[in-house]
Parts: sequence; C-alpha cells; structure tokens
Amino acid sequence: MLKEKGFSENALKILKARYFMRNEKGELIDKEPADLFWRVARYIASAEKTKKDQEKWAETFFKVMMNRDFMPNSPTLTGAGRDMCLSACFVLPIEDSLESIFETVKNAALVHKEGGGTGFDFSRLRPKGSFVRKTQGIASGPVSFLRVIDAATEAVKQGGTRRGANMGILRVDHPDIEEFIRMKIDGRSVNNFNLSVAATDLFMEAVKNDTTYDIYDPYKQKVVGQKKAREIFAMICEAAWAVGDPGLIFIDRINALNPTRALGPIRATNPCGEQPLHDYESCNLGSINLAHFFDPKKKDQFDYERLADTIAIAVRFLDNVIEVNRYPLPQIEKITKENRRIGLGVMGWADLLLLMKIRYDSPEALLLAEKIISFMRKRAMRESARLAEERGNFPNINFSIYKGKKMRNATVLTIAPTGTISRIAGCSSSIEPIFAFEFTSKILDGELKDINPIYQEWRESHPDEPLPDYFVTAHDISPEAHVKMQAVFQKYVDNSVSKTINFPNKASVEDVEKAYLLAYELGTKGITIYRDGSRAEQVLYRAETERRLYPKDRPSSLPSVTDKIKTGFGNLYVTISFYNQRPFEVFTSIGKSGYSTMADAEAIGRLISLALRSGVDAKEVISQLKGIGGSEPIFTEGGLVQSIPDAIAKVLERHLGPVQNNERDIYATYCRVCGATLPDEKCPTCPNCGWSRCA
Repeated sequence: MLKEKGFSENALKILKARYFMRNEKGELIDKEPADLFWRVARYIASAEKTKKDQEKWAETFFKVMMNRDFMPNSPTLTGAGRDMCLSACFVLPIEDSLESIFETVKNAALVHKEGGGTGFDFSRLRPKGSFVRKTQGIASGPVSFLRVIDAATEAVKQGGTRRGANMGILRVDHPDIEEFIRMKIDGRSVNNFNLSVAATDLFMEAVKNDTTYDIYDPYKQKVVGQKKAREIFAMICEAAWAVGDPGLIFIDRINALNPTRALGPIRATNPCGEQPLHDYESCNLGSINLAHFFDPKKKDQFDYERLADTIAIAVRFLDNVIEVNRYPLPQIEKITKENRRIGLGVMGWADLLLLMKIRYDSPEALLLAEKIISFMRKRAMRESARLAEERGNFPNINFSIYKGKKMRNATVLTIAPTGTISRIAGCSSSIEPIFAFEFTSKILDGELKDINPIYQEWRESHPDEPLPDYFVTAHDISPEAHVKMQAVFQKYVDNSVSKTINFPNKASVEDVEKAYLLAYELGTKGITIYRDGSRAEQVLYRAETERRLYPKDRPSSLPSVTDKIKTGFGNLYVTISFYNQRPFEVFTSIGKSGYSTMADAEAIGRLISLALRSGVDAKEVISQLKGIGGSEPIFTEGGLVQSIPDAIAKVLERHLGPVQNNERDIYATYCRVCGATLPDEKCPTCPNCGWSRCA
C-alpha cells in the first residue's frame, strides 16, 4: 500500500498546512497524501472522453504523484476539485492609457486571488514628464504605475495560501530606464515585484563594443536620444549586486525562438522569468524528480525507459489541465486554449549528481545534463504530437513553426523553481545545487533540523571520513559554472529556465558584469543573480515601515541592581533598572581602562536601554550579545568571559535565567507564516511550511 510511504515529516507538515482540503470549520478533509493526490488525479483525469479512460488515467496520475516521480505546480495541487485556477503563470498587458492601467490592476487582483503570479511590461507607457493632452497634465511614468500594482498586490493574498508575486519589465531603450533600474536599491521598495530589464541584441552588442544605443519614446513613437550602453549596463549590475534586482531578459532572443512568434511579440515573463508569454497567456507547470530515475543496474546508471513513460504521463496530465482549468479572465482562457502551452520541467538534479558521484560544476555534469534534457525534449515533443493525433492540434498551429505538422502544444518544456513541490517530493530544487546539506531552521517554538538524505546516508556509512569532492553546495560553485549549467538546459527548453546565479558576499560588481555577459554569450534567455547576504538589511527596513517603535518615557525613579564582573579590560559594572519587574535600562562603566573602551561600554549600554524601552525582549538582547568574541578573553569564577558584550549578557542572565543561543537572529530572514529561518537567497522557500517569497 502506497499511503504515506516516502514522505518526510517536513513534507507532511507542508501538505497539511498548504495543500490538504479543509471544511468551513477549518477541519482537514484530506487526512493523508493519498487523499490529496486522488482528488487531484480524478479531477485532471475528468478531461478524458470516456468513464473507462477517466478511471484508467486517474489511477496512472495518482501513482506518478504518490510515488513522487512527478508533481504539478502548487496551484494545481491546491485548486484541483475546488473550482480554482490551476495555472501559476500569467502575463497581463498594459497600454498607454489610464483606463488600461487600472483595468490591468483589477485583472492582476483577480489573478492573484486565484493563486497565480503575473508579469507586466511597462515599456508601452509614456515616460515620466510627458504631456497628457486630455488633462493638460504631466505623465508620472511607468515606475509610478508599477508601484500602484505593487500596492494592490500587497492587499490581495493569493487564494489564502500564496502571496502575490509579480515580474516588472522595462525595455532598456525606454527613456525612464535609469529610474526603473534604481527602483529597489533602497531594499524596501516594491517588495511584491521581481524586476528585469528587457535587453535587446543592439544594446548587448553596444555594451560589448562600448558604443551608444538609441532611446525610443513609445508615446512619440520615435528615437529621442542615445545613451552609453556600458554606463547603463554598469548601473544594472551595481543594482543587482546590491539587492538582486534587476535581472536581464534577452527579449530579442525570446522572440526569435518563440514557436508562436507570428502572433506578435512576447514582451514579458512570469514572476521567476522561466515562462515568456503573450499578452493574457497562461501556462501550467509540473516537474519530474530526476533522482528517482537513478538505477545503478542500468546503463549509465539511469533508467531512460521509465523516464520516457513518466514524460508521456506528465505531458498528458498538463494538457488535461488546460481543459479542466478555471480561468480568471475570458481573455486568458481564449489564448491559453489556442496555444495550449505547457511547461514540463525537472527537480532533483543535484540529488541525481550526488547519487552518480558527479560534481555539479564538472564537465561530466554538463554532459549528463545535455543528454537528459535533450532526451526529455524529444520524448515530450513525441507525446505532444501523439496527443495531436488523438485530440487535434493546438488551434494557433498555423501561426507557429509547427504549421503543416502534428503538435498538441505550442511549447512543452520549462525549467521552473520547484521550492515547495520539491520539498513534498523530498528532493533538491529544480536544477539548483544543494543549498546546504544540514540546515537548521529556527522556528517560534524551537529548532527544526533538515538533513539531505543522500548526505545523511553517506555520513552514517562513512563516519569520521572527509566528504568526497562531489559533495558541493551552492556557494562552493563559481558563478560561471552556475551560468553554464543554465545554458545547457536552455539549449533544449522551448520556454525558458529559472536559475539563480549565486555569488559569495565578497563578489564584486565586475563579477556580476562577467556573469551577465556570459549568460548572453552562452544563449540563455535571461539571468538573475543573488549575492549572499545582500538582502540582510531589507528585513530591517520592512520591519520599520510596518511597525515603528518608540521608546517609552522613563519614570522619575526605578528600582535597580548593580553587578560587577571581571573582563579582560578590568572590572565591568553593569546596572540594570526594572520597570514592572522587567529590565528597562542598562548602564555600564569600566574602571582602569582607556577612554575608547569606556566609550564602547557606555554606547552598548545606551543601545540596550533603547531596545528595552522600545519593547524588545531582554532575552533577544542576551542572545545577540552572548558569545561575542574579543581580543582579551578571561576566565573568571563564572567561566569564560569573551568580551564586554559577552560580560553584559552574562550579567543579564544572572537576573533573567540562562538563554540558549537559538533566539532569532535580527539579520536573518524569517517565514511570514511560521517564523522559520529562510535560506539566504533571492527567492527562498520555507523548509518548515513551504511558503515562498517569490511563489
């Protein structure tokens, strides 16, 4: 019996928190994974023509999900059988009129309510400062209207389980491109948007040749000036280095390789950039767990025959979704059914490499990637053509590269981020390397340890041995190797590839520039980067805007206690005053020490007092100070005192009790849903409940 076999404790937590159906009282209707996957399988199989086929395919779909070989995108898992939209990706048009802009705001809210993410191209809006003939006023520009959509997104929670996510795009030849590039540089603006600059081939060539390029006014419909390409490129890279935005999409390449380019240009992508779409078009996604096809008994240690069978099932599944889907707008339903675009992808890639003992950034890994993804392309195309024989071509086939051929779907492959569904499947995300082999998540009521099962098994069978060379994590891999891996997959993917290019914190802007240029040279359709720790301050900014703290006034008199503690700089005197039996102020002084040390001790006391008077828990203060090392550690009757901050923490502990060093780090990023610590990356997924900042 399949039941809950293979699902980790964390996977079950995520399923119960986000995917299991509940009644009006909040009680679980789905009791176990089988209930969820039967519900999804039966609903998707209802697209089949006969009752017999519906039963047959429901069982097939159930097995492939229950065995964790294939998972559809989150909206399909949450919405199937619940009269909800099953697609994750949408692009909505914005024309240069107030009516169009606010119609798009309304439509975006409807999409977000149904659980989807939206992409917008703001390039058709007239630049800031343009004359508005009808009102005799001045246009506020595309950036101002992007902020309007961001505010609307903040007010709409996606289906109760997903938060609104958007992609904002502006062409590099728009007059307002500098304002767009700098929009997120403060770390606190438009947090519901990822940003990408639509870079043209002319711009990229101008960057390489250090020349200028034309700036085009969409309102005047003419060239209005020129800019130095390298100056704009440097500005893009500096902003990406600072906060991870903007990325680049290579818009001319996207359109040149679009199978339905006769329908008009593609201008935008979904929030993570892996799905370029026409105006109003949507796409539904799903991913195959490659690690499940490792078989040491097979040639090349990989079961291509079983993968072929799974690809065929997945393509049929995704094509069925188009039929049974509930679309938020009639325009979306129309073009989605006319193009029948699907996006089958992968997850568990890094796990597969570990099982095969292949290092992620090796030539062998690139060769294996090309072999597997080219096989997937061939088999997915074959199944789509076979479905066309059975069900008919996609209606817009005469406006595509498949005119005169058999093809059910305009596109078949997409490499999407798989944060939550890979957590359910118990595998690594998408084509990303392992973030960390051991990951401790600090949650509100304790800690949750997550260990990569392949790493854990090796450790148990090889105690006290150093890890082999092929056990590498994201930050062991050079940015160039990240880009090369993305490019190999992109070579065979007819949609696009979502991949975060990780940089160490010490990386320079020049390193980012090299990665962006390499991505263009190697044929990718876009690139996004994230420098480790670059968004640490953003959390602090958000906290300030959401809840401004003010220190309480001090009463005229307060009870207090003064303790003496030895430090490497002499005796430290710590005075703690109490208000309502809680620490309210801390004063420190140190004797027989230099003026700088005395000043430092006084400054620490003042800042602690400011925090306590503003309502910060004293235990949080202890956690931040405890264990800080210094140049003059000393052993005393109370143990090792490492520094003045450590000494203050020890005095506070005398009066409040011991504090374990598992309190929340103010520089970490936390899940909005459950409070777990998130990985330090651009679009982290919560390891505890599965919430994703960019989902």
